[in-house]
Amino acid sequence: MSSIPDAEALYTKLLAGVKPLMRLDTRLVGITSGGAWLVERLQKDLGLPGAPGVISSAMHRDDFARRGLSASAQTSLPFDVNGADVLLLDDVLYTGRTIRAVLNELFDFGRPASVRLAVLVDRGGRELPVAADFAATTLTLPNSQLLALARAADGAFSLKLEESK
Repeated sequence: MSSIPDAEALYTKLLAGVKPLMRLDTRLVGITSGGAWLVERLQKDLGLPGAPGVISSAMHRDDFARRGLSASAQTSLPFDVNGADVLLLDDVLYTGRTIRAVLNELFDFGRPASVRLAVLVDRGGRELPVAADFAATTLTLPNSQLLALARAADGAFSLKLEESK
């Protein structure tokens, strides 16, 4: 891939794509850490009251023994999950394993009426049957590369591409 897409331009597309997914009772929940950054800004840009939810996949990962607990934020859901319409947000959708772990974490807090997913980047490579309801862009990357959202001190988003270890 010759160039990494502009994350701020993708965020603008994400904001426009999330608007039609919103219902009166929709609760935004960002997956740590990139999704949590996105949801924080979306909550503000959509003019939604209160704080968005943040959810961690750490406790339900199938590679927990290898990865352990990350230093990222832990789950905080400032609403009743039971019967809620939840819109999960993440920076990059890849294998689907993080989404599986997050769904397990979410159901530890209750039973939502529905759960949908919006992502900044869908990079393919699914190992589980997971699909986003909205993706700002789709990229194809080699398995040897990792793509992640970064946030500058001023809040500006960028995407970083790294070789996996």
